Amino acid sequence: MPVAKNELAAKELIKHFRHVGTWLSVVPNKSKWVNKDVIKLTEIGADPKVLINNNTYPIAVASREDDTVAISLFKYDTENTKITDDEIYALPYDKPGSVQEQHRETLEETTAEHALHSLAPMGNTTNTPILVTTGEDDGTGRRRLRSADLINYKTQLNDLKIPKKGRVLVLCSAHIADLLLEDKKLETQYHNHKDGMIAKNYYGFELYEDIYAPMYDNSLNKIPFSADTQGKEASVFFLKKRVAKAKGSAKRYFKKSEDDPEYRETKVGYRIYFIAIPISEKGQGAIVSGTAA
Repeated sequence: MPVAKNELAAKELIKHFRHVGTWLSVVPNKSKWVNKDVIKLTEIGADPKVLINNNTYPIAVASREDDTVAISLFKYDTENTKITDDEIYALPYDKPGSVQEQHRETLEETTAEHALHSLAPMGNTTNTPILVTTGEDDGTGRRRLRSADLINYKTQLNDLKIPKKGRVLVLCSAHIADLLLEDKKLETQYHNHKDGMIAKNYYGFELYEDIYAPMYDNSLNKIPFSADTQGKEASVFFLKKRVAKAKGSAKRYFKKSEDDPEYRETKVGYRIYFIAIPISEKGQGAIVSGTAA
């Protein structure tokens, strides 16, 4: 019976693990590609050429070279939470249920933060451009993000032949504040948005906001996730069709107070496998605040 209950609790965790109302909800779900907590991703080769008013035959034949790679999903464990029999007896609410809900929400938050960090480029390259803002000093030595910066970034992506459809920009707190100060129309949309998306088409980007932001050093190299090193917060750009997310297995670890005669405590913890990553070399980017002289 305990095994069955643990399996049911794990299934419930996966069922409700959806990141609803966040930018992560628009990332294509490729969980069906997962086998034993490993996902096989295929980077599709070059697009075929399109011939217009062709009158030359035979039409050329080309092969398409695809690259497939197997990647292990990240493993996320929550620390165990204990609940004493004395607490359960004295409290007027369902603390075990509240604890399990808290574990799920914490896993959702942490996996979303790690996902955004994973989708941010490692550094500034030709295929993964990082824009440095050029606005006025905000009073701290940081240059604000301007709408003109976004227009320039859009042009840069156009030059790279990044498709216009499905461009997503997840703004950090500082950058969304910069744009709200500059654009009153965006401010109205910001206060009225309900589904997590701030704007559907803002200079060609779907705009979202996240309180977490990956960090970059002064050389525009990404700082490792959860590192103590200080850096500059970044907004993250990605193209929908060139990223993927996937859930793997989930498990609840549960020990009943009846099995703990010394302390009479129930202990519970969770583990889930999850990943969100780019599936192409092109389609990633970031915006980092410049430094005022």
